[in-house]
Amino acid sequence: MKVLRIVANIEAPDITPARRFYQDILGLDVVMDHGWITTFGGPRPMSVQVSIATQGGSGTPVPDLSIEVDELDAAFEAMTAAGFPIEYGPTDEPWGVRRFYVRDPFGRLVNILVHKN
Repeated sequence: MKVLRIVANIEAPDITPARRFYQDILGLDVVMDHGWITTFGGPRPMSVQVSIATQGGSGTPVPDLSIEVDELDAAFEAMTAAGFPIEYGPTDEPWGVRRFYVRDPFGRLVNILVHKN
């Protein structure tokens, strides 16, 4: 048996705000939309990971989602301009990432990160 896909499911009373956060700002595509569920994904296959954590690193809470981007400053500026609450960072972490935490429209804590070269 092989795992083919892992999907993070977020319960929400209204899916509409997800489009602004996940599609408009982060640039994910709508890969499925049945009205009651909308799935956002990338234009290319993404690696699948499940992380189990006792803390979020540097004494932060464990985020609900981690999203790696190619341009952290652009993501930070877009989230700030859109009024989404930044809860941590941006900061350079000792394990080689630069990141910030932001709350999505449903109150989920999202870790936005880039791997430093």
